[in-house]
Amino acid sequence: MTERVVLAYSGGLDTSVAIGWIAEEAGAEVIAVAVDVGQGGEDLDVIRKRALACGAVEAEVVDARNEFAEEYCLPAIKANALYMDRYPLVSALSRPAIVKHLVAAAEKHGAGTVAHGCTGKGNDQVRFEAGIVALAPGLKCIAPIRDYAMTRDKAIAFYEEKGLPIATTKKSPYSIDQNVFGRAVETGFLEDIWNAPIEDIYEYTANPADPREPDEVVVSFEAGVPVAVDGEPITVLQAIQRLNERAGAQGVGRIDMVEDRLVGIKSREVYEAPGALALITAHQELENVTVERELARHKRQVEQRWGELVYDGLWFSPLKRALDGFVNEANQYVTGDIRMTLHGGRAVVTGRRSSQSLYDFHLATYDSGDTFDQSKAQGFIEIFGLSAKIAARRDPQNP
Repeated sequence: MTERVVLAYSGGLDTSVAIGWIAEEAGAEVIAVAVDVGQGGEDLDVIRKRALACGAVEAEVVDARNEFAEEYCLPAIKANALYMDRYPLVSALSRPAIVKHLVAAAEKHGAGTVAHGCTGKGNDQVRFEAGIVALAPGLKCIAPIRDYAMTRDKAIAFYEEKGLPIATTKKSPYSIDQNVFGRAVETGFLEDIWNAPIEDIYEYTANPADPREPDEVVVSFEAGVPVAVDGEPITVLQAIQRLNERAGAQGVGRIDMVEDRLVGIKSREVYEAPGALALITAHQELENVTVERELARHKRQVEQRWGELVYDGLWFSPLKRALDGFVNEANQYVTGDIRMTLHGGRAVVTGRRSSQSLYDFHLATYDSGDTFDQSKAQGFIEIFGLSAKIAARRDPQNP
């Protein structure tokens, strides 16, 4: 029986050429699987037909937009996940969503190998392959660009030789990855970290410097889940899409950073994630109102580790699953409304209300109605500082 390979298929030149390339290099039949995580672009059926025309023996397309939003983006919102305190894991979140469908296709079609279009220099090769072996330890993984030296020049030559039905355009000077949660741009002139980004690289966000009226929005949550925008009930996908439009129109969500890649190098990345950053900003503020202090302090440590695990491709790891349980427990009372002003590239919280609020006006106020017993403060401070006082009697003090 001829070996079968499941290929993560985007519909572009590289993965279209990879269908025939893998068939020649590995002597295998290729099943192309395209997964829609909200990246936009061509119709899924067009992509499916192109894969078949390029030599795939089977081609599947999956509309995973709601699944991606609810099972991958939502946990990131609940975790306030920002790698290196800035990056909302745009690409890292989509990889396990795609992996799940690749593994399912491999089982369905009796394939022993899964292929992807990553290079040997980036994070995504790890995210795909670590995810695949976590779900199906018996599967093999190949990457034509990395393993078979399928450079772009060779891909173009192969496409011309075989007369493949691919509409080629001038190659963008940038490497771009996008989905509903955001957009990542790298390479080209951005590799010189002194060069400032130019407006041409942005698609999800308008120039924050352009004059415009502010936009006020109210986002409602139930147990950490965004359920309404300005009082209108919505799904998680719709919440991201709505905030992509409104926050993006105000220039919110631009990130220009040098990040630590898993493979050990530093890389300059430019991201656009208007909906993601607006939702995380709102969620963080609602947690400030509803989550008890010690739980909130520990959750911030968990958030950093959760983000690192996801960035590193360990979505399906035991530790990540265990931390999910903690994050969900910490979100049980994160219910209420956050009002934000979107303007000038910023999402600024201006109001908070919650039936689960731990904010007590009568304890917080300095005016009449104050119920905080200040007479107990002196004794509290004496006990709180006692260990430091005792140590100070023994230890030499700095001048």
